[in-house]
Amino acid sequence: MLTEILKQNPTDAFARYGLAMAYSSEGKQEAALTEFSTILQHTPDYVPAYQMSAQELLKAGRTDEARERLAAGLAACERTNNAHAASEMQAMLDDLS
Repeated sequence: MLTEILKQNPTDAFARYGLAMAYSSEGKQEAALTEFSTILQHTPDYVPAYQMSAQELLKAGRTDEARERLAAGLAACERTNNAHAASEMQAMLDDLS
């Protein structure tokens, strides 16, 4: 169903996020990361994509990329006034130090 929505509207961040999460739950890390990156290209203020993609990057052992994603996510949180997500991402970033 999500792929059908994306055929109609490839920039639908919510549908693409759902697809990324489905890939993640199936253990398809690279596919999930590709979907998260696509979201962020089209919708740079879609905050959940930063946090979840950082988690995927950490699972893949790509710590430096996860740090970069979290830093970008914190900037998105500031733009969107999302203090809750900012605190969660800052905690993840602090754990990496």
